[in-house]
Amino acid sequence: MKPLTAAAALLCYLVPAHADDGISTDRPDFVESSQVVGKGRFQLETGLARERSDDASGTRLRVDSTPTLLRLGVSDTVELRIETDGYQRSRSVDAAPSRVTRERGVADTSLGIKWHMQDGDQASGRPAIAWLLHVDVDTGSAAFRGNGLRPSLRVVGEWELADELSVGAMGGFAVDRNPDSGRFATGILAVTVGRSWTDRFRTFVELAGRQLASSRHGGSVVSFDVGTAYLLSPSVQVDAVVSRGITHTSPDWEFGAGLSIKF
Repeated sequence: MKPLTAAAALLCYLVPAHADDGISTDRPDFVESSQVVGKGRFQLETGLARERSDDASGTRLRVDSTPTLLRLGVSDTVELRIETDGYQRSRSVDAAPSRVTRERGVADTSLGIKWHMQDGDQASGRPAIAWLLHVDVDTGSAAFRGNGLRPSLRVVGEWELADELSVGAMGGFAVDRNPDSGRFATGILAVTVGRSWTDRFRTFVELAGRQLASSRHGGSVVSFDVGTAYLLSPSVQVDAVVSRGITHTSPDWEFGAGLSIKF
């Protein structure tokens, strides 16, 4: 048996499967799930990601990270969350003059809470709705650290449609801080369309406005995403995603692969 196949089989054996309480993840798409993990349950969602950007001056930037989300259910409708981009490594190459800059360190930590406000109903067209409140804390290494506490509020709606299709939409805002000009607000708006091809396999396409802001506040970061997720067991999921930036302030490409486990 190949090592990767053996590792996957071991995970499926060790993680308890709850037939009535399967895994629902917030990755790999940008739009969060409306579901929470459930009272007394713990969920780990982690992966590897890479960003690639090349600007008109010839500068090339590569950023590797290990995005990780920890979710702890405190009730049937509320969960606590700890999120980070984890270990980061960046490499910037300037064409003129020729220069390479490397940075390594850890990203900031985000503390949050999700409230599942209502269940969806396909027959009536009622969406499942959840609210997420997060605060980014400047705990990272100097090269990757933000400025102070940066809160954000998002609302998610999910609709289950015919033919195994689903639509998710997320809107909200975040408050950031510039050392020179003080605090400013940015918008968040994204829509995803998914399809379940089998009980284990699904795909999605997505338009994600991760940051909607003026040019003096970093500009808008918008991407078109395509991804897939596969259940190894009711409690274990693997996934992959590719994103193409569609604004000049977005990374040109992003690639990611991940693993999620529910305990």
